[in-house]
Amino acid sequence: MPKNERRRFLQLSGIVALAGCSSQPGAKVDEEKLPSALGKPIRAYGERSQFETAKRAVPDLKRPQIGSTRTPLAETEGIITPSSLHFERHHAGVPDLDPAKHTLLLHGLVERSLVFTVADLKRLPSASHIYFVECAGNSGGEWKAPGGPNVAASFGLASCSEWTGVPLKILLEEAGVKPAGKWLVAEGADACKMSRSLPIEKALEDCLVAYAQNGEAIRPEQGYPLRLVVPGYEGNVNVKWLRQIKIVDQPNQTKDETSKYTDLLADGTARQFTFVMDAKSVITYPSGGQKLGGPGFQEIRGLAWSGRGVIEKVEVSTDGGKTWTKAALQEPRLPKAFTRFRLPWKWDGTETEITARAVDSAGYTQPSREELTEARGANSQYHYNGVKMWKIGADGSVKNA
Repeated sequence: MPKNERRRFLQLSGIVALAGCSSQPGAKVDEEKLPSALGKPIRAYGERSQFETAKRAVPDLKRPQIGSTRTPLAETEGIITPSSLHFERHHAGVPDLDPAKHTLLLHGLVERSLVFTVADLKRLPSASHIYFVECAGNSGGEWKAPGGPNVAASFGLASCSEWTGVPLKILLEEAGVKPAGKWLVAEGADACKMSRSLPIEKALEDCLVAYAQNGEAIRPEQGYPLRLVVPGYEGNVNVKWLRQIKIVDQPNQTKDETSKYTDLLADGTARQFTFVMDAKSVITYPSGGQKLGGPGFQEIRGLAWSGRGVIEKVEVSTDGGKTWTKAALQEPRLPKAFTRFRLPWKWDGTETEITARAVDSAGYTQPSREELTEARGANSQYHYNGVKMWKIGADGSVKNA
């Protein structure tokens, strides 16, 4: 935004200088009027301010060991999700694993079976990458209008972190995958032994056996002490509490990829192994449950991501999809990671609808709900990536359109 427009934005937004201060450069400031307070003692582990209340949305569960929490994306900034706000999804509760006793077994169609301790893995060459993780069921309620009433309810099963670990390719090369080994089966140490099949090509491309998240050990809910990170693929494949990887010649058809995580189409058939999460975006401000202070300049902002690569463009509509304006994308734009987008907008105080759509480096454009359901029907609960519309009332309230 040009300097003169920024100044006008501040004026129209009602932002004023502190009492007794001048907005002119070089003006004298009465330091006695600046706020100050006696500090608290140093704490052993950093905590956020008592005035910050963002937390994961937790549904009312009848079976607390089987469920999920949702990231409050509308209350986060930038592209990194704080570890404590990362969504969680588990099928048999969160196991309490001692890293000194935990091991990873690599076997099956390999030249030599290997067992790694956590300490062993931390001695090997490591890599750190920023990737999103999204549950295949994220936005599942959007298949039929009106969908979730706010961002957390409709998009909160997605988060983005910096993951650190050993590239899976290194472990597979050390074990020596036999020519017949075309797939692998990853299994977790949770009570249900959650497991998924994965093509060997993807395993050799960019997968990590991760032990750290956002600069510290992975949280228990995220798979401590080890998890598989499969960039761009549905969250369920990113097996947590990873304890074994078996190389096989074909998909294992585990209970977690047959009873769930298939896409039911309109004709009654189902798609299986639809791993990649397609391009998606959501406006986080203004969004459901929020309220604009009044007419004038606003900054529309949100998040976009794609499992196929980099977000190349995000377009925003402030008239219900009739016209579109290109939003600014925050750099760096990383593959298979969140991208922050922003657009200055002057609201005239009348009722309207706003939405966004993303385009990725594969040339894929995020569809509308109508386009998506025309292609795949409305029977599925997985892989919904249609655009999300928010309705702004004349009183500034924002609701699901």
